Amino acid sequence: MRIYVIFLVVISLFASAFSDSILEYPSEIESRHKKAAEEDVNLHCTTWRFAAEMNNLAPWKTIPVECADYVKDYVMGKGYVTDLERVSEEALIFASSVEFSGDGKDIWIFDIDETLLSNLPYYIDHGFGLELFDHSEFDKWVEKGVAPAITPSLKLYQRVIDLGYKVFLLTGRKESHRLVTVENLINAGFQNWDKLILRSPEEQHKMATLYKSEKRDEMVKDGYRIRGNSGDQWSDLLGTSMSQRSFKLANPMYYIP
Repeated sequence: MRIYVIFLVVISLFASAFSDSILEYPSEIESRHKKAAEEDVNLHCTTWRFAAEMNNLAPWKTIPVECADYVKDYVMGKGYVTDLERVSEEALIFASSVEFSGDGKDIWIFDIDETLLSNLPYYIDHGFGLELFDHSEFDKWVEKGVAPAITPSLKLYQRVIDLGYKVFLLTGRKESHRLVTVENLINAGFQNWDKLILRSPEEQHKMATLYKSEKRDEMVKDGYRIRGNSGDQWSDLLGTSMSQRSFKLANPMYYIP
């Protein structure tokens, strides 16, 4: 009797599983496969973005095609803002801990694009990094002078000045864009910097890492102590005369060597 009951239970379970597989409609199967594929793409793009932020990728010119929606959702969503807030919070903790020498030589360097000013309005129209970078098109955007402030960076910027740092803005923008850049910065809330350094025509051919290293070398030669450096590219931070602490802001849309 016991063997018979067990046999019936096994048959019942098998029949139930078989019935469920038969009754799974094609639309349900398609939906399940689509969801699994989306999860795979999301995982792939998450690991790609992490590798980009950690500077583990080979030099790249555009984001992966399959990651276009992922990057869009990230930079337009809460995740990007939260990451920027975290960087600024950690930078402020460090900035507040530094003991000044009292000679006015303690400085903080800020990059501008994707560090102080956001070019998201431009990248919304240019695929969030999916298109190859077009210098002439970007110059047209810069010349409008309407890039908004990155709010967490503005808070850090203001606090750094309040703490007594001298602020140097070191950007890859052209010297010919000085006036519009100054106006854009002021209109976005950034004021009272000590130096604004832009690329001269003779420096246009230089890799960003070299260009910014040379500018930091000059600062150190002049007796300045580079306490902090905030930038969205590793080329803002690496090289010679590096800061005591560097703070990398998230930017999965483009890479500048």
